Amino acid sequence: MKQGAVLAGKQGVSATSRTVGWWMAGCAGMCVGAVVLGGVTRLTESGLSMTDWKLLGRPPPRTQDDWLEEFEKYKLSPEFKWKNFDITLEQFKFIWYMEWGHRMWGRTIGAVFFLPAGVMWAKGMFNSGMKKRVGLAGTLLLCQGLLGWYMVKSGLDHNNFLGPSDVPRVSQYRLAAHLSSAVILYSVLFWNAKSILKPAFEFDPSKITPQMAKFRKWAMGSKALAFITLVSGAFVAGLDAGLVYNSFPKFADRWIPEDILQQTPVLRNITENPTTVQFNHRILGTTTLAVLSATAFQAQRLPLPQRIKTAALLMGIMGWMQVAMGITTLLLYVPVPVAAAHQSGALATLSLAMWVSHETKYLKLAKKLAK
Repeated sequence: MKQGAVLAGKQGVSATSRTVGWWMAGCAGMCVGAVVLGGVTRLTESGLSMTDWKLLGRPPPRTQDDWLEEFEKYKLSPEFKWKNFDITLEQFKFIWYMEWGHRMWGRTIGAVFFLPAGVMWAKGMFNSGMKKRVGLAGTLLLCQGLLGWYMVKSGLDHNNFLGPSDVPRVSQYRLAAHLSSAVILYSVLFWNAKSILKPAFEFDPSKITPQMAKFRKWAMGSKALAFITLVSGAFVAGLDAGLVYNSFPKFADRWIPEDILQQTPVLRNITENPTTVQFNHRILGTTTLAVLSATAFQAQRLPLPQRIKTAALLMGIMGWMQVAMGITTLLLYVPVPVAAAHQSGALATLSLAMWVSHETKYLKLAKKLAK
């Protein structure tokens, strides 16, 4: 009975049209572009250049007078008053176009998702399970747009800044929420696209060993740590924590920085003290690297299919590359190209961890069926 239920669930996903799978894969790819573009927008400090938000967006200014009018709006923002007061119109155009491009790319994702979804839903191309998944992805996408504006608003509120000594920036909490929701949306689309286009490996229950069953836990742990470390990076970006203690492996001449707990209450340091945020990100990064490396090593030793061994090996290699880019970003005082590559690498690492996790998702079920 249990085996029949398992097989029915697997057939429900694999029986879905590959057109749906490619559509989800395309949307997932566009989400990657949005995350990368959002990272570059943050690194170039362009995110607060547009001081209004319209649901369907708007075209760029066309005339010189239009640009001057847009520039005047920006001059009312705290970022201009306390940071970019000497910015030229041409410099303003650059940061404005960066933010505009990021917003319009997000709206394009909405069109590419919702319009085909409506057509395929009407044609009956979604079974009941897929309808729930599409509904979840659509909800996440709508929330993502609202979170984006909610984040920007925090950087436009004059009450958040007391004077020139404070640097106008968006709330690190809202930035982390915005990035996390984007990554979760991408993960939902990636996972379901892969389930349709390249279903997980079907194991023979009689050949499952205890070590193979345990390997799935390592795969799940790798995925979880990759995601947590990525979210930790959002707090680093939100507080510009990469610009403090630009040395490695020590913090200046200390293993534990002396100002790691300078704020009160102590718990505030975890998300509001740049030193603590960078320290935690380093610890998470090295811990994640250790787990990814161990998982990749175990995969090569176990009697697993070659596709799982390859995915695990690529995940381990990407983990080392990601840490190397993180250290390079820190030592070079966060240059935009390297920092953007590091942020993109976080998503690549998570994607490979999800690949490994997805390939082993039937290991647990196969073990149960063998009993």
